[in-house]
Amino acid sequence: MRDGAARRHHRIKDCRCAGGRPAETETEAVTEPVLGKAHPVDCRKAKCVALTFDAGPGLYTARLLDILKAKRVNATFFLLGEKGVARYPQLVRRQAAEGHELANHSWSHPRLTDVSTAEIHRELSSVQQRIKQLTGRTPSLMRPPQGSTDQRVSEISRSLGLAQILWTVTAKDYRDHDPDLIKQRVLAGAERNGIILLHDVYTGTVPAVPEIIDGLRERGLTPVTVSQLFAPTKPQPGRAYWNAW
Repeated sequence: MRDGAARRHHRIKDCRCAGGRPAETETEAVTEPVLGKAHPVDCRKAKCVALTFDAGPGLYTARLLDILKAKRVNATFFLLGEKGVARYPQLVRRQAAEGHELANHSWSHPRLTDVSTAEIHRELSSVQQRIKQLTGRTPSLMRPPQGSTDQRVSEISRSLGLAQILWTVTAKDYRDHDPDLIKQRVLAGAERNGIILLHDVYTGTVPAVPEIIDGLRERGLTPVTVSQLFAPTKPQPGRAYWNAW
């Protein structure tokens, strides 16, 4: 199945975030959309796996974008507002311009199931607004911090036009920063129609990405964005997806 209803209270503890010193403070809005296009792929024919990064942008994101460009790979970035989008607006624009998919990871990374309904809405809508200001595009995907979701999170996500995207494999790169270990964990769990979770805010992750991409390709897998993985269908707002089966 390509979709599934959100569980009443689902929690995964393999997602963490970290901040970084801001490299820039520019926050002015743009009036025209940033029109980047992803490399074309038909995942009905190719064996695709979604490559996703959480909690950025940050200090290592520019290097990651260089790697993805050189490898001709597009990814989905689940962006934090306070420590990411607000601090690194130029990186957000660059991500959009280079064809990557921008998605919502909340403003300040609370466990959404532990905060008020009004706060859930603020956490998600603030990121929606800021990304729209910077790129002219409004995200259609979100990832709840730590994978924690419930009926309230699902309902608010639906009201904001956001599908909930979880994951099938993670390298626990928030805890272990050895690039070789990160690569091994990703490649051991990667499979067709799966979703890989990484973070572009930790020291070991970005150095592991070139060999992760090479390893996926050697296994016959094509790394893509989440929306490419699901195409021609689209993830439905409010629903939670662990994969595209």
